Amino acid sequence: MRPTQAKDHPADGPPPGPRLVPVPGSPARTTAGTPVGGPEHAGPGSVPEPGTALPAGTGDARAVDADVPAAVGRVLDHVLADRLDRARLVDPLFAKDLAERVTAFTRHGGKRTRAQLLWWSQRACGGTDLATAAAALRLGAAVELLQTCALVHDDVMDQAAVRRGRPALHAEVSAAFAGRATPERARRSGDAAAILAGDLALAWADDLVAETPLPAWTAVVVRRLWSDMRTEMVAGQYLDLHGQTTGARSLPRALRAACLKSALYSVERPLALGAALAGADDATLRALCSAGRCVGMAFQLRDDLDDVFGDPRHTGKPGGGDIREGKPTYLIALARARAEAGDDDTALAVLDRCVGDAGLTSRDLAEVRRVLVATGARATVETKIERLVAQGLRHFDGALLEPEAARTLRRLLRAAGGARTGGARPAPDPAADDVARIPSVAGERER
Repeated sequence: MRPTQAKDHPADGPPPGPRLVPVPGSPARTTAGTPVGGPEHAGPGSVPEPGTALPAGTGDARAVDADVPAAVGRVLDHVLADRLDRARLVDPLFAKDLAERVTAFTRHGGKRTRAQLLWWSQRACGGTDLATAAAALRLGAAVELLQTCALVHDDVMDQAAVRRGRPALHAEVSAAFAGRATPERARRSGDAAAILAGDLALAWADDLVAETPLPAWTAVVVRRLWSDMRTEMVAGQYLDLHGQTTGARSLPRALRAACLKSALYSVERPLALGAALAGADDATLRALCSAGRCVGMAFQLRDDLDDVFGDPRHTGKPGGGDIREGKPTYLIALARARAEAGDDDTALAVLDRCVGDAGLTSRDLAEVRRVLVATGARATVETKIERLVAQGLRHFDGALLEPEAARTLRRLLRAAGGARTGGARPAPDPAADDVARIPSVAGERER
């Protein structure tokens, strides 16, 4: 069954601003396919025609369903080639040293999970026309560029030398300066260049969103969601940084940072963007956002576990990065709280010595792992992940969606959340419902 669509707003003026915090309001579905401001404002070469983002030779958005990452990749190829040409006109050295690296990093991205969530959300909400499909692919490409910005900056902040099994961008630039500058100058220049590269990726992402033809009111909602997503991502990263610097150990603070930096940006906002493109009604949008919030929190908790217990051959980065950087993850905060409650001075001594130690050895990491297991923190986080994913899927199952696309989206959500049980549904967890709201730090009990 196709979800109920919101009625068009009267032509005498737009409705009140959308209620996008904490859950976006209902956008109006208008006639799709006309660029904002009319077709006369979409000059040649500035904004591709809506259909050009689809695979060559197809006339049906369903053709993209067979391989969404490849379709998003083709859009990225088109966009990045254009941006590289522009960069070369600005300055060849800038293009070679920065723009080409941003392009290569983005083209060799991961699974395009965020773009896939966006695509399947709009499909599950009834998006079938070419204009909506083209907009979804372009926004998916923009999300991938935003991810480039986030990862490049994150590697600088963490001084992580490896990303996706190859040198991080700042490390690559530093190596290029070796022999032409002192080691310290080369390192600082690599960091500075990577910050500029991340900024460039963000600028290109914003350009792509701004240039995507959308019906007028849909454009208002999409751009507000996009703006909120960028701000939330930065806020979450700052809370992470603040926690590292101050040694914050609050469980609610750890959950809040995880929600802002990952749950919203990685799952909830991509779902909301896809639903907004398709003109989903308020109830559908609310259900998808609640599902995305829960699954997104599970996504971050799984990432925290993988950082300590995962195989670097699969994660693409050395293990224990969060421990070395002293990141205030929920996993570590929980282990510390359990050790304090049990008067486990040995476990506390290990955490005090190892968390935040840039020279962490493999033996130190093994000790931290033993503490995380012995305090029950690892098992508790695993259980929380399962319950969050189950709660998210219950929210999802309450939405009126196109059945075929909804099945695919549901599988994606389960995979994104990192649930590992074989189909058995954990009992409902009241704490999982709490995650549907960003945890408040002030006055909240630590669980």
